[in-house]
Amino acid sequence: MGVGKRSRRVFDGGLGHSKAPGYPLQMRLHRPAFASAPLLFAKSPALALALFVLACGGVDDPAGVAAHHAQARTEAPRAPCSNISPLRRALFGDLHVHTALSSDAWNYEVEVRPADAYRYAFGEAISLPALAAGGSAARRLRIERPLDFAAVTDHAEFLGEQSLCSDATSAVYETSACRELRAATTPLDSPLTLQIMSPFTWRDEEICGAGAARCAARAEQAFAEIIAAAEAFNDRSAACRRTTFVAYEYSSHRLGSNLHRNVIFRNTTAPRRPISYIEAPRAFQLREALRKTCLEAGNGCDVLTILHNSNLSNGRMFAVDYPQAAGRSEQAARARLRAALEPLVEVYQHKGASECRRDLPGVLGSDDPLCEFETFVDGGRLEEALPPCSEGGLADWWPHLGPDCLSPQSYARSALTLGLVEQRRIGVNPFKFGLVASTDTHNGLAGGVSERRYPGHLGVADASVERRLRFEAGSLDGGASSPGGLVGVFAEENSRDAIFRALRRREVFGTSGPRIEPRFFGAWSFPENLCEHPELLARADESGVPMGSDLPAAAGATSNAGAAPHFAVFAKRDPGSAQTPGTALQRLQIVKGWGDDEGELWQRVTDVAGGENGADVDPENCAPRGPGHDWLCAVYRDPDFDPARAAVYYARVIENPSCRYTKWQCLSLPEHERPAGCAAGVFPDAIQERAWTSPIWYTPPVLGRARGAAS
Repeated sequence: MGVGKRSRRVFDGGLGHSKAPGYPLQMRLHRPAFASAPLLFAKSPALALALFVLACGGVDDPAGVAAHHAQARTEAPRAPCSNISPLRRALFGDLHVHTALSSDAWNYEVEVRPADAYRYAFGEAISLPALAAGGSAARRLRIERPLDFAAVTDHAEFLGEQSLCSDATSAVYETSACRELRAATTPLDSPLTLQIMSPFTWRDEEICGAGAARCAARAEQAFAEIIAAAEAFNDRSAACRRTTFVAYEYSSHRLGSNLHRNVIFRNTTAPRRPISYIEAPRAFQLREALRKTCLEAGNGCDVLTILHNSNLSNGRMFAVDYPQAAGRSEQAARARLRAALEPLVEVYQHKGASECRRDLPGVLGSDDPLCEFETFVDGGRLEEALPPCSEGGLADWWPHLGPDCLSPQSYARSALTLGLVEQRRIGVNPFKFGLVASTDTHNGLAGGVSERRYPGHLGVADASVERRLRFEAGSLDGGASSPGGLVGVFAEENSRDAIFRALRRREVFGTSGPRIEPRFFGAWSFPENLCEHPELLARADESGVPMGSDLPAAAGATSNAGAAPHFAVFAKRDPGSAQTPGTALQRLQIVKGWGDDEGELWQRVTDVAGGENGADVDPENCAPRGPGHDWLCAVYRDPDFDPARAAVYYARVIENPSCRYTKWQCLSLPEHERPAGCAAGVFPDAIQERAWTSPIWYTPPVLGRARGAAS
């Protein structure tokens, strides 16, 4: 298939007020002409109401889903792994990677294909676009430390359209629609963007043809390339050096709110083409479609989804609503499927952290200054205060052009607690998820998380140091982004089945980039001196349950009266590499969430090992200063445990301060050449990298018997 040269506008030295990079997350601040339709919704409550009424009927089966049934594929046999760890070892990967098959990456002149992304992930060098449009010198990049596993997750929505419009031999290459698509320099001036914002979906008939048949055929070809690349790089030898997964991203930006999910298949039994927002414009429709076309296919298809960037969802990602569900029994069934198909949330990636915020309305308890880590929702730098997000029946039909409001339903910590409240109401916890992280790179740089050597995420848009340091008050481009993080799993071996089982049971963790190894176990009793035991891990694993689990009822107890859970948490620092030494650990924390009788959300953050130590970095050269730890461990007993109240606990590991990538890149330039983004106070000099474990849940026995906890 030939690829035609794209027609480009001249790319100026900056990004322009209407061309901020990234998926359409900046719509509140940058309003290109094509956004006029959603703006009409915002200006007309009557129109918003009309849309709501028109859509109430909905559809039981999203259009076209029948064509997406999983296809059984024969995989090459694999040798048993020679390296087996009964107590499970930490493996690091990236399950959020875009290549030139994603329309937004292609807008930025990225030419990395799925096979190239895997080459980079596992240690080979690949090329990125030159520093400027029309430049002659491509950039060659190689990862410092290869990953253990990875998945390419290209956007499902426009695989066919992009393939047709980038192929000079296609019958529609010279159509006006394709020319407009090729002329786009960012997703914000692409004609495709409105299609993932509108609640009423369609495909362009000029490109896709009657019944969208042309786009369907090309989407199948593109997804076949994704599957073939995953198969080619999946190590089936006894060495089990690397693992890949067939995957894609479902990219709903319905009415301006980020509701994206990465869809991960256990093996190559997957559909011929993905189910996208165009076919399933509501998240519950995606879950129903995956249930029908994969889980119930009877051919070995297995799948899970990972939510990401809830921080940009305007309170919609974890909204307690059940569109088109009548009564509590239907709501419980909907919540049960959600818990089964969405066991993981990406707590961190290049568009910021989704763990928590300090200023959320309706969240009580500990003030947590460490929630200010990489708050991308408003760049962290807007002078105006964001209002609370609207709630109620019409809230789901009110446009939000960018993240323009605050809600506990946008953040993982408060959502975990909200799930306990909802479980009390309907008997099922819809938000019973583990925590992971990844990059969301649009350069195909799977696992490229180095703060020192960050080359950007967006092709030519942030190819140079100057563009990565670009900053304008109120904008979300340039330095408001970050290198992203990694997903960690504890698995017996590096294979698809073992890693997928770990993902499904939530024995996973996320890091903001470093390869910290945290372990977290819960039990009704751990010895106080467990941290000194030579077989600490074996004892903790034998006596307790690992992260991602439910704390079982105390032996012989009917109410757990007089008992209190114990938690064993320990972590090893990232040793780093010869090029990039790791950073010492500062502290271990346990975060607890619970709801009160009025449904209010409470949180408590407790330092259980280490603590504030005065460590910092030298701003002249980023050299670390102050004490720190190679390893931290603690046994913690909840001092305020109420056996009648459900609770959720997870651990957080905090490093000493280290330089943010923006500081490293400012130091790489002569002082007289440093852009405005290097001025004091624009970006923080230092950050505290971290790791988050998945939670452990406690459910009172009475609640568990009366209502039934989600499994």
